[in-house]
Amino acid sequence: MIDETDATGATSPERGGAAASVLAFITRHRLPLAIASGVLALALLGGGAVALGVAVAPEQTTAAAVPSETPTPTPEARPVPESAAAVSRVRTCSVAEAAADPRLANLQAQVMKASTGEVLYDRGGTTPSRTASVMKVLTSAAALSVLGPDHRAATTVVKGAEPGSIVLVGGGDVTLSRTPSGDETAYPGAAHLDELARQVEEAWAADPANPPITKLILDASFFGGEEWQPSWDLVEREDGYMSLITALMVDGDRDDPYSNTSWRSDDPIGRAGQAFADELGGVGTIERGTAPAGATQLGQVVSPPVSALVDKALVVSDNTVAEMLARLVAIETGSGNDFAAINAGVLEGLGHYGVDTAGVVVVDGSGLSDDNAVPPSYLTRLFVKINAREANLGYLLDSLPVSGERGSLAYDDRFWGDNAVADGSVIAKTGWINTGYTLSGVIRAEDGTDLTFAIYALGDVTDEAKTAIDTLATGFYLCGDNLSNQ
Repeated sequence: MIDETDATGATSPERGGAAASVLAFITRHRLPLAIASGVLALALLGGGAVALGVAVAPEQTTAAAVPSETPTPTPEARPVPESAAAVSRVRTCSVAEAAADPRLANLQAQVMKASTGEVLYDRGGTTPSRTASVMKVLTSAAALSVLGPDHRAATTVVKGAEPGSIVLVGGGDVTLSRTPSGDETAYPGAAHLDELARQVEEAWAADPANPPITKLILDASFFGGEEWQPSWDLVEREDGYMSLITALMVDGDRDDPYSNTSWRSDDPIGRAGQAFADELGGVGTIERGTAPAGATQLGQVVSPPVSALVDKALVVSDNTVAEMLARLVAIETGSGNDFAAINAGVLEGLGHYGVDTAGVVVVDGSGLSDDNAVPPSYLTRLFVKINAREANLGYLLDSLPVSGERGSLAYDDRFWGDNAVADGSVIAKTGWINTGYTLSGVIRAEDGTDLTFAIYALGDVTDEAKTAIDTLATGFYLCGDNLSNQ
C-alpha cells in the first residue's frame, strides 16, 4: 500500500520571534542597510541566526561619551553564508506493506537516487551477503574493464612433437561448437569445430612431408585447479544449469547444443576432443597433454567478443559463460588460473570504477556459491556508474533483462498481474539459488526518477519470493523520488 500524507506546516512562533530579535539588534546598532537586509533575510529564511550558523555579538554599552569629532566606528561585517543549507525533503510514499511480505524471508534492500547518490531506502544495505546470479553483474563489469568489449578467446591447433600428431589447445572458449558452421546454437556467433578442422587439414596438406594425422592431444592447461567449485550443489550440473569448468569444451558441454538448459557431462574435455577427431577422421589416439613450446600453428578460431558474452551471461543468466569470463579476468590480471584466483582478479577489475569494494568476496563468477558476499549498497553504487554508461558499462546496461520485455524478467512468472504496471521500467539482473532470490539494477520510476536498487530475499525461501520481490520493486517504481524510508 502506498500511503501519502500532507507534510506542509505553518511558520512557527519561534521562527517569527527570532527574526524580530535580529531586526531589533540591527536597529539599535545602526548597521549599514545592506548588512541589515542580508541578516534579516537570512533570519527569516533560516529560522534565526543560530540556525543558520551566523554568529551575532551581544549588545555592548558605552562607558563614557564619545567626542563628536571622533567618527563612529563601523562594525566589521561578519561572513554570511551564500544560502541556507538545504533541508532534506520529507518523502511520504511507503512500501512498508510490500517489504513486510513473509515470502521475502530475511530481507536486505537499498534504493538510491541515481542523479544525486542519495539513499532513499535501506534495510540492511551495508551487510555483505550472498547474491545468487546478481554476481554476474560484478563479473561482467570486471570483464569489460580488464578484457574490454572486443576481446575474444582463441582455440588453437598446433603441430605435435611426434610425427602425425596435433594438439588441440583450449583457450577458455566455452562457446566453441561441434555443430555445423551456419547453425546457431545456444551461443550466437560461436566458432565451429568443422572450420577449425578445415584450417588444420589445409595447413597439414601444404607440407608433403607430413604423414597422416593419427594422434590428437588435448591441452586444457590454460585453466588450472578443480573443475567444480566445492561449494556448488551438484544438482546444478544434473539439472543442466552448469558444466564443469575447463579451458576446452564444446557448446558449454551441453547434450543439446541448441538449448540453454541441458544436461552436462563429467568429461567436457573428452567430449570436445572426440568431436574434433570426428571432424578430422583417421585419428586413432586421443590423449591429454600440453603443446610443445614454439609449435607451428595449424589453425585457430575465436569466440564471440566479450560484449556478446556479457549479454549471454546476463540476459539468460548463463553460468558457464560467467565462469569463463571470471577465469579470463583472473588470468589477464595475473592473479592465477583457478577458482582461488577469481576474487583478486575480479576485485582488481572492479577497482577501475572507483566504487569501494570493502566487504565484497567473490568465490565464483556465476553466483552459485553461498560463500559469495556483496552488500546491496555496493550494487546500488555500481549501478549508478552502469546507468551513466561510464567506461564500457553501457554494454552491461544494454545486456540486462527488462521487466515484461527481455530475458529472465520477461518470463511468465515475473512482473505479472498488478506488477505489470512496471513493465519496461525495471532493468535488472535476477538471481536464484536454494537459499535466496535476488534482483538488482535500475528502475525508471513513474515520476521520471532513475533509481538504482538491490533486493535480497535470503533464507528459507520458495519460488514465491520472485513475486514478492517484483511487488517491492514495483512499489519503488510507483514511489520514485517520493519513496519513504519508513
